[in-house]
Amino acid sequence: MTDNLRGSLYMTAAMVGFALEDAFLKAASRQVPVGEAILIIGLVGIAVFAGLALRAGQPPIPAAMFSRTMALRSGFEITGRLFYALAIALTPISVASAILQATPLVVVLGAALIFGERVGLKRWLLILLGFAGVLIILRPGLDGFSALSLLALVAMAGFAGRDLATRAAPPALSNAQLGVTGFVMLTLSGVIILAVGGGASLPAPQTLLLLAGAATFGISAYAALTTAMRVGEVAVVTPFRYTRLLFAMVLGIAAFGERPDAATLLGSAIIVACGVLILTQNRRIS
Repeated sequence: MTDNLRGSLYMTAAMVGFALEDAFLKAASRQVPVGEAILIIGLVGIAVFAGLALRAGQPPIPAAMFSRTMALRSGFEITGRLFYALAIALTPISVASAILQATPLVVVLGAALIFGERVGLKRWLLILLGFAGVLIILRPGLDGFSALSLLALVAMAGFAGRDLATRAAPPALSNAQLGVTGFVMLTLSGVIILAVGGGASLPAPQTLLLLAGAATFGISAYAALTTAMRVGEVAVVTPFRYTRLLFAMVLGIAAFGERPDAATLLGSAIIVACGVLILTQNRRIS
């Protein structure tokens, strides 16, 4: 199994986890403020990754965490987490999701400019075609955009910067240690949202179960995402982020009784086809 294939599989698994995390978080946020839900998930993530680091004989927060690269990664992480949560709360989810799907394009561009990875014309065309598939699914119209859409734009920039910084992170840092840092940033995002919005309350047992589900899938997805960005070539692995839309569609059918229309099915087929072509033709695309 090649590194690119492994990275692509890890990225796909991460997207499954994030889609499930979103579903559980959406259900939990109906019972408690979104800031509180994010705060609880963040604390659970810190405990899990810190435990994994300690079990491996590693300090959860080593000195390398305070390097310039990790400082940048942390800044991008909290920016992405905070502004995406605000975008989901204050703008239509379809608009926020559509803007966020531009993240792979920004990451691939950054990989070419910063890491010198080769991104040829054919691969660019496939990535752009995949993004066109996203637009076919979401069909963002002029009425859906407002000044608040800039929140999602900032979140997109934050997540792209986080992924690139993950690639440049010191090799000595384990995935568990990176996970500690990531969930510390998630916790801080929840604190900020709660400080502004307030309204914290004691979660009911059913809500705690939903939060436990969100934390489980979120932690697993974060670990898979970190591994994907450190194993495979960024330009090959990143486009598989598009699969998150497909898994969200399946969850919508199974959990919420949604029925995708022809445009959604067409866009999904385009995204899958582009991802498969990027992977299988990696050695021939220049």
